[in-house]
Amino acid sequence: MPALLAALASACAPLGPDFQEPEPAWLANWQPDLYGQTEQVAGADLSQWWQRFHDPLLDELVATARRENPSLRIAGLRILESRATQGIATGLQYPQLQQVSGSGAFVAQDTDGGLNAGDKDFRTADAAFTLGWELDFWGRFRRGVESADAAYFASVANQRDVQVLLAAQVASLYYGYKTTLQRIEIAQQNVALQERSLEITQRLFDEGQDSELDVQQARAQYLGTRAAIPALRLALTQQRNALAALLGRAPGDVPELDAANSALPELQATSLATVPAQLLLRRPDVRSAAWQAAAQSAQVGIAQADLYPSISLGGTLSWSGTSLDAVGDVTTLAGGPGLTWNIFNYGRIENNVRVQDARLQQALEAFQASVLGAAREIDDAAARIAQTSESQTILDASLAAAERSLSIATRRYAEGYSDFQRVLDAQAASVTQSDRAVVNRGDHVAAIIDLYRALGGGWQAASIEELISPPLRDTLRERTDWGDLLDAPLPAPPEQGAAP
Repeated sequence: MPALLAALASACAPLGPDFQEPEPAWLANWQPDLYGQTEQVAGADLSQWWQRFHDPLLDELVATARRENPSLRIAGLRILESRATQGIATGLQYPQLQQVSGSGAFVAQDTDGGLNAGDKDFRTADAAFTLGWELDFWGRFRRGVESADAAYFASVANQRDVQVLLAAQVASLYYGYKTTLQRIEIAQQNVALQERSLEITQRLFDEGQDSELDVQQARAQYLGTRAAIPALRLALTQQRNALAALLGRAPGDVPELDAANSALPELQATSLATVPAQLLLRRPDVRSAAWQAAAQSAQVGIAQADLYPSISLGGTLSWSGTSLDAVGDVTTLAGGPGLTWNIFNYGRIENNVRVQDARLQQALEAFQASVLGAAREIDDAAARIAQTSESQTILDASLAAAERSLSIATRRYAEGYSDFQRVLDAQAASVTQSDRAVVNRGDHVAAIIDLYRALGGGWQAASIEELISPPLRDTLRERTDWGDLLDAPLPAPPEQGAAP
């Protein structure tokens, strides 16, 4: 009979919807464009895109961040947590009650008069093993396993998303630091040039060959350029501190940057002309949203199971005995099916089903929003790359013109053909254009980094050894019995497009 009931339970289809990942209708016809750039990335391996920059220092910083970043370690521990939750859900498919109980007592009686007069001491004891198994007729526990599995896969996707964000943040801060270094160098060069102009005007004024106006204008321009340097040094400190935090270190503790120079890479722009929509759907944050929806879908079936009776098998094997000769030991074996059904629940169960269904729809909308957000980020990055590339060509030409203008103005002033105002104007233009050119070049590098992030590049499948470092594994083992969870291989999520 129990075997028959178990077979019937497993044969019943679970209640609730079977999750199917929605397909955004607009995605099939959407195709980003990098407006004529040449290098293709479709099908390319973007897992270590920063190596395309050919910068060993950047490679070292990213590798260090992947080992030491606290947020990445937390994401790894959440995978471990979700694996333990999987074990709880799986265990609920088996007898939920397996209980051993027992008790013992020493009884002392002192009775005055009557047939039982006198002192009587005796001992009693009993022990029992109770088994209870709610059969999974309606798929409550199967849906629980399904939800726990999807939550686990979502935690894996979240850890991969942290990898994506971490690589992009490290690269952005590193090249932001180099950009700031270059801006400081250019500002110092301009300070030296303007200081020389100030010395010339001051000497001419002292000799009575020039007016005080030229001296004061030269001094104002010189001091104004000098005043910009502390703000740039502050930005340098902030970038260094932010990078230290990503590396899991105290503020400023990034000795690797001492070897950094101010050179920015000359990068080829990346084309999206043949990027398939599937690349967007493989982004870790999009995958996480899909798995979270799948986990919530199973919760609808779990809630619906409460509308139906709970059928269970139960049994008890017990023994009781005393030290009294007149009372024998008793052994009892009892078992049979049981049924419970919450028929008067005043709408609580129905409304819980509605709650879970509303949450499912929210999760589906969140998935759609994540796809839209991913597409927007890709398109924004593509446009930013194209525009900063175009701006750089113009700014480089403008800077060349400003430097030529300064050279001519300085020569004409020295020869007496123009006043000092021409020199000041040319110096101001040269300072402005040189700084704008450097800033735009840094923005172009940042835009390419942002494109790789938007494409979901920068993650690699991690093993349990990479998620949980040996020292941390030892700490966990000292505190708790983790069984084989700290050593067992991690199940990989199904490929995108497979039913969760």
